[in-house]
Amino acid sequence: LRIMEKLNEAEAFETFLQTKYVGQKRFSLEGSESVIAFLDAMLIEAAEDGVDSVDMGMAHRGRLNVLSNIAGKTYGQIFREFEGAQSGKAGSGDVKYHLGTEGVFTAPNGTQVPIYLAANPSHLEAVNGVLEGIVRAKQDLKPIGSFTTLPVLVHGDAAMAGQGVVYETLQMAQLRGYRTGGTIHVIVNNQVGFTTLPQDSRSAVYSSDIGKAVQSPIFHVNGDDPEAVVQVARLAYEFRQRFHKDVIVDLISYRRRGHNEGDDPSMTQPLMYDLIEAKRSVRRLYTESLVGRGDITP
Repeated sequence: LRIMEKLNEAEAFETFLQTKYVGQKRFSLEGSESVIAFLDAMLIEAAEDGVDSVDMGMAHRGRLNVLSNIAGKTYGQIFREFEGAQSGKAGSGDVKYHLGTEGVFTAPNGTQVPIYLAANPSHLEAVNGVLEGIVRAKQDLKPIGSFTTLPVLVHGDAAMAGQGVVYETLQMAQLRGYRTGGTIHVIVNNQVGFTTLPQDSRSAVYSSDIGKAVQSPIFHVNGDDPEAVVQVARLAYEFRQRFHKDVIVDLISYRRRGHNEGDDPSMTQPLMYDLIEAKRSVRRLYTESLVGRGDITP
């Protein structure tokens, strides 16, 4: 029921923005909504564990959804930004899907964990090193080796494979001067970078293959199976807590709309978008499976 609740929130938010602010760029999460269930499950573990803070860095895709449904930014604030009102806080004058926030996440049992989402301008993965630095600075104020601030990086598939800063940050993960006790990497893998298919944008099979260079465990999970996604979220969290090493989750999903909402993807990817048009959302599929199993009634 918790998973369904998060999927409902994620989908309702995107659907509202799609109808109310037509054609405004927001880099929607549609097709990959289960990343919200992933982050939620991971944060519940962190809150119950008494983690000091969960610090996140991510590019644009799904950022508004994470801001509202994970980090606790109010719908009112986000809608005001859509209507052109400035937040006046750090980074004012920047677009809404670049802004960060600080909030508090509350688990179902009432435990809480602070969340920090770093602001991130257009150079997608540039936030990686910045976030690790923020986390390391917080950890340096604590006794040595207490990695109680948890870094989480959310990547796009093409950027994970294609941007050098990803590897540069990964390979510093275990160095004594830079380590942060392991980062949880989530690849929102919607199988298309801007307008390019994977076979035209990388030489490796998976966008997560870069993690093999630092012996990271890599979990590939189907975004249309939210229960598997939540299981992997817990596994990834527990691995990081036990071994203090980076862990990579390749969340395989799709992108319902274009690169941004002003795009028509059927021009560049006609076959893929014929399939996506006919596809029911992860929330619908999951709700139907719960009804089918008898867990809930219509």
